Amino acid sequence: MGFRVLLLLIFICFHYSTMVRAEVPFTAAFIRDHQLWLKKGEEEVQLTRGQYVSSPKWSYDGRFIAYIDGDEQGEKSNLFIYDTKEKESYQPYTTIQTSDFKWSPLKNQLAYNSGGVLNITKEKNGRPHGFKNVSLGVRDFEWFPNGKEFIVSSQANLLPTGWGPVHLFRIPVNANLDVKKIKPFYTIQTNESDLFAISADYFKWSFDGKWVSFLAMPTASWSNDSNTLCVLSSKGDQFQAVGKMLWYKDWIKWSVSANQLAYISGEGRFFVENKKTKIADMPSSLQQKEYTPKGFVDLDLEWLSSDKVIVARAKENKAWNKGPVPTMFTALYAINIKSEEQQQITFPRDNELDRDPQVVGSYITWFRKKGRELKGDVWLKDALDAKESIWLKNIDFAPEFLQRTKGL
Repeated sequence: MGFRVLLLLIFICFHYSTMVRAEVPFTAAFIRDHQLWLKKGEEEVQLTRGQYVSSPKWSYDGRFIAYIDGDEQGEKSNLFIYDTKEKESYQPYTTIQTSDFKWSPLKNQLAYNSGGVLNITKEKNGRPHGFKNVSLGVRDFEWFPNGKEFIVSSQANLLPTGWGPVHLFRIPVNANLDVKKIKPFYTIQTNESDLFAISADYFKWSFDGKWVSFLAMPTASWSNDSNTLCVLSSKGDQFQAVGKMLWYKDWIKWSVSANQLAYISGEGRFFVENKKTKIADMPSSLQQKEYTPKGFVDLDLEWLSSDKVIVARAKENKAWNKGPVPTMFTALYAINIKSEEQQQITFPRDNELDRDPQVVGSYITWFRKKGRELKGDVWLKDALDAKESIWLKNIDFAPEFLQRTKGL
């Protein structure tokens, strides 16, 4: 009798642990060996073969995954869409060369920049197909939260007297190259002694759509060492230069529930020093606090909640000044921005580093790899003090989570 009870308990425990494992609420697109894969729960499915995939992005409702089919030399960059309902990849038009594409926040419509021309997809049989022109002369763009307009930047012109200003525009989706529908939004007056830039890139909206952040970027060599993080109101009437930083767009994150902007400040292209997490409160960006302790650098970040930020942190290496650039072995730390308490939450082994933190629901995920190896694994935990475990093995980059895309 006792033996039967023991077997029953073992079965119940096994069944319960299996159920808990199956309840991990993740759907992610990821790249392994340059191919597009999908993982839902614990099931992995390969979606492409014989391509060279990069930049997967989920559509508004999760039916479609847009991605780039390129090559190792970077000589081609063709836009494809995978339809999870029909289980097939297709091209929305015969050939679309782009590296800058974004889904509408409200429907399954793609906008993309091809050679400075902003286009949007039309629809055929319920799928994005074909295209319509929106505007010429586009450097970068982003949808307005209303899904009806774009904020667009145009690169500055080089004049005999120097570089001109950077112009931002507000353009309706149905502009169709009609310049009468295109409205000036803001003009960034720049100069080399203060805010010097020739373009505005990486637009990101605050949680309530009242502010948009972007990087004002100077000429190529200069931008490797310093760019200006800026914030503009949704009406285009309040502009602020927030701070200096490198050009990594994932180093800029809006709070999930407040007009607070977290970013990694610091100039100089090498990660060995001077990379500090700061948080700016809008509209007064002068109210900034630095959270990186002396002797450390932060090299990635993510909001966990309205009062907690996760960073990828390593010790400074000021001793380095020549030879191969040293690998910065980061681990994840959680910062309570109210109490200012900080704690290490991941513990990679020697020669491992943790980066690309992402929060999906109540889960914390990150990409762990060894030293200079390119591939790595995705780890997760469901609370700061919870046990960590592997969710994806041997992939090329951090995945794109469907839940994250839809704001869950």
